[in-house]
Amino acid sequence: MIPISWYLVLSLFLFVIGAFGFIARRNVIIMLMCIEIMLNAVNISLVALGKGLQHTAAHVLVFFVIAVAAGEAAIGLALVVLLFKKTREVHMDEFRTLKG
Repeated sequence: MIPISWYLVLSLFLFVIGAFGFIARRNVIIMLMCIEIMLNAVNISLVALGKGLQHTAAHVLVFFVIAVAAGEAAIGLALVVLLFKKTREVHMDEFRTLKG
């Protein structure tokens, strides 16, 4: 059986990749994907800790995180489509020009 620490290291690795991608890139679609990677890293750690500590509450919390990720993806992609219609660009710098 694989130890819990390996799952936590995988989760940390994915979270760092997502955080670095979110900070380093200015493309809105890539930023949304990096947020999804970070949320999936949290899910991996919750499932691993829930299994190791034998708590079902962690498994239930995973479903809430998945629901939040789905809502974030739907709203984020809708905003990206509206931004692309307005400016024909999908870079974060274009949001500043929409201030008014």
